[in-house]
Amino acid sequence: MAASGQVSGLRAALRGLTTRGRSFLAAGLTAAVCAFVFGQGALLQVGALLAALPLAAAGLLVRTRYRVASGRRLSPHRATAGQEARVHLRLDNVSRVPTGLLLLEDKVPYVLGPRPRFVLDRVEPRGFREVSYRVRSDLRGRYPLGPLQLRLSDPFGMCELTRAFSAADVLTVVPQVQDLPAVRLPGESAGQGDSNSHTLALAGDDDVIPREYRHGDDLRRVHWKSTARYGELMVRREEQPLRARATVLLDTRESAHRGSGPASSFEWAVSAAASIGVDLVQRGYRTRLLTDTGHAVPGQGAQGSTAAESVGALLDALAVVEHSDRGTLARAEEVLRLDGEGLLVAVVGTLDEDQADRLARLRRRTGGAVVLLLDTGTWSGLRHVLPDTPDEQAAARAARLRESGWTVLPVRAGDSLPALWRSADRTLNSLPYRDEVGA
Repeated sequence: MAASGQVSGLRAALRGLTTRGRSFLAAGLTAAVCAFVFGQGALLQVGALLAALPLAAAGLLVRTRYRVASGRRLSPHRATAGQEARVHLRLDNVSRVPTGLLLLEDKVPYVLGPRPRFVLDRVEPRGFREVSYRVRSDLRGRYPLGPLQLRLSDPFGMCELTRAFSAADVLTVVPQVQDLPAVRLPGESAGQGDSNSHTLALAGDDDVIPREYRHGDDLRRVHWKSTARYGELMVRREEQPLRARATVLLDTRESAHRGSGPASSFEWAVSAAASIGVDLVQRGYRTRLLTDTGHAVPGQGAQGSTAAESVGALLDALAVVEHSDRGTLARAEEVLRLDGEGLLVAVVGTLDEDQADRLARLRRRTGGAVVLLLDTGTWSGLRHVLPDTPDEQAAARAARLRESGWTVLPVRAGDSLPALWRSADRTLNSLPYRDEVGA
């Protein structure tokens, strides 16, 4: 088995001969043939020397037993589209002998840039080397980095062997998030916003609302009557603040959007959903992301989740969201009918008359509703020549949504989301109180 492994290693080394090594080997064989033809013994010695040099280099690499370890660190792990991220590589020589010439190459997708290559001259025993490179993508998504490839080379550059590590990492490129102005959202005055109200655990022994004991609970909160009744340790509920709920509805239907690439209406909608979702989480809303497919990403309020974790889950979901082939928002409507309390912010593309009517009816189940209605024709250039030409059908559907209590924000290509969000505040302040709370 050992002999077979050495033979296979020698074959791999011969296949790894560089252009210089192959040239030396060819020159040596040619000199040897000429020596036999012309009877020149000195030429044979030269040929043997030329051929032996690359073979000796290949044999040396086969017998080399370097023990190296690698590590990779991303800064940051979650980058914004258009933002640079730095990848830090570390190579440790864990053997007792120094390494020779090493060539490092990390595999990266083409959208992140060319493959980075680094040359390390020598790494002393128990030593290490650190290198770094930058990556950047204008397209959101999840991109694998690695595995790291290590090329061993002899001092004369005759032969190279490639070894690959198994570890790899993933860089998540999330949509751009814009800072939104602090506005008064619908439903806040009705107790749906950042309220200081609390739900109190009842103090009476007969009216107490217990729950199961969890690791870390104070034993002084144990309710012994409930423990005896249920046969397991029960504790009194603590005073808990009421938290507002919000849903960000993103229309991903391919038929509802226009344009392509980062400048498409779909990418604008994804970035808007990310900005609004992050803003709501930071304002204390228990926020979830919902798409027309019915897929929902829970936000803050999920057991054990923090605001940072909620933002991370929201951005990770939006980093990989794609077009759907659905023609309606029916799946999302089903989810909202079952659990549609709190504030609803919808970012939608083109709507037909039936879809606008069904979306209008969802207003009755929410504490407040804001819709960003994209005029997708401006992204496709259909109204580029006459940018002020109104779309009568879109205007009629916007009016239908306003009549049902929605706060409608028409969006055209090039519009600023912070400015639109600020206009929502002015629109809400101009509405009567009964419309604001959905009375």
